[in-house]
Amino acid sequence: PVAHGIVGRPSHAADAPVAVAPPAIFLGAEPREEFGTRGSTAPMADKAPQSTMGGGGSYSVAKNSGGGGTNKTTTKTAGKALPLATTYPVNSVVELKLAPSGDTIRGLVYCTDEISNSIVLKRSLARASLASEITVINAACVLNKKTIDVDNENKNGGEGSEKLRELAGVSDLTDLKLPLPHVSRKALEERERRAIRLAEESFSHINQRASPEGQKIFDKLLKACNEVAWRGESILVLKEIRVDPPYSAEDCSLIGGGANGGLDEHSLNRVKKIVRAASQS
Repeated sequence: PVAHGIVGRPSHAADAPVAVAPPAIFLGAEPREEFGTRGSTAPMADKAPQSTMGGGGSYSVAKNSGGGGTNKTTTKTAGKALPLATTYPVNSVVELKLAPSGDTIRGLVYCTDEISNSIVLKRSLARASLASEITVINAACVLNKKTIDVDNENKNGGEGSEKLRELAGVSDLTDLKLPLPHVSRKALEERERRAIRLAEESFSHINQRASPEGQKIFDKLLKACNEVAWRGESILVLKEIRVDPPYSAEDCSLIGGGANGGLDEHSLNRVKKIVRAASQS
């Protein structure tokens, strides 16, 4: 029931920590990019895979049972599934009970994806270092759905209203009623290409033959100098300073002795200082 790889095409993903708990996958902080059914790039609803709930090829959909906004799962509507975007409207606050553990999760519907039959919930983390927590849920695992009446909570005010504002990441619950912004497919594709390019560049910075200490020194120099590359097991800084194994300050040297009028002893001493600090950290 765990849905993989549907955090959206724009990624950068990923320096945030990831914790997985079936039947949902939790992902780190994301900028609020629209994808899936949040914008014009939404897949067609008739491409949705069949749910494992119900028989005869039916889908699980929501039916209002009355009282407190509680909805329970039922099956097909006139032999055809309702789109997830209809069952789980974007910017609605829901509380879902999941199979098989019976765990309950509450969050803001960030988007839905018909192809993978997934719901993406967002929880703002106002008092944490991350901006928000993203949870991807297989819709077939939803046993029970409760939609929180935002208007009623906003009218009543109090602690419940404050908690909802924190969860949704808004200062006013009426903001959830605002129309969604336009999604630029071109901008998303450009961001995807940039993320792929940066990922490929980061792979080139890893030397499988170097020692862990050498890799640590390389990473420190890269942050300070930008133009750093591997040459065998040696580190080449700005094309004119070489750091040889075992990567101590004494192993730093100018290529050609600085005779080409490029970097001088001052630059070399700066690199030695960075290497020495990295070795002691």
